Amino acid sequence: MTVAAVIQARMTSTRLPGKVLLPAAGREMLAHQIDRVRRAHSIDTICIATTTNATDDAVSELATRDGVAVFRGSEHDVLGRFVAAAEHVGADTVVRLTGDCPLTDPALIDAVMAVFRSADPAVDYATNSVPRTWPIGLDVEVASMVALRLADRETDDPYDREHVTPFLYRQPKRFRIGRHLAPRDLSGYRWTLDERADYDLLVRILEALLPTKPAFGWRDVIALLDEHPDWRELNAGVGQKQRRYEQPIAGDADD
Repeated sequence: MTVAAVIQARMTSTRLPGKVLLPAAGREMLAHQIDRVRRAHSIDTICIATTTNATDDAVSELATRDGVAVFRGSEHDVLGRFVAAAEHVGADTVVRLTGDCPLTDPALIDAVMAVFRSADPAVDYATNSVPRTWPIGLDVEVASMVALRLADRETDDPYDREHVTPFLYRQPKRFRIGRHLAPRDLSGYRWTLDERADYDLLVRILEALLPTKPAFGWRDVIALLDEHPDWRELNAGVGQKQRRYEQPIAGDADD
């Protein structure tokens, strides 16, 4: 089976336009995320799902430069774009990520994939983000293409089409769901990129950790923030967009 990480990314985010290509530690934010996803043992291929807008030519060019696949589709029908991107790379199983999460943890990708693979009976969808126990910005969702194609065929709800997976996780009697919870509640940490304050924090984290520990994980980030407790104040006032169903799934590059 082919496991594809599909990363949604576009330039016209409402709160911080162009955020996925902002620089930090010598690389664009999206490039850092690609580097980290490549470290996940469970991923066979990566595809950037961007739009056909001319403004996203730069996103497509980055994907080509960094040697990953790219698919361009509708700006507003994100579910359709996501499913088409997964089909573009021949995926049977898809890891959904969003391009404003440069601290994506490869070990968490592998852990959620392990839940998806090892469940008996098998699950259709596995997540570490509903309910939220991990830091905002470390969201991982895994779904079968069978389930995603059903969602794409059946839902006309604009919310479902914008956010890709609610059609699955709000129907637990129809789709079997697996969850990977944090060892303790870490939901108070915010490591996603939505506003300038988020950017200021992420730049500090990347510049501090990458030179000495390029394969850093979430525990390393927490240890760093424990050393610099004032850093957490940088984006403490940034709110997360609320979603219609359950808790917000954060780090959505299409917000």
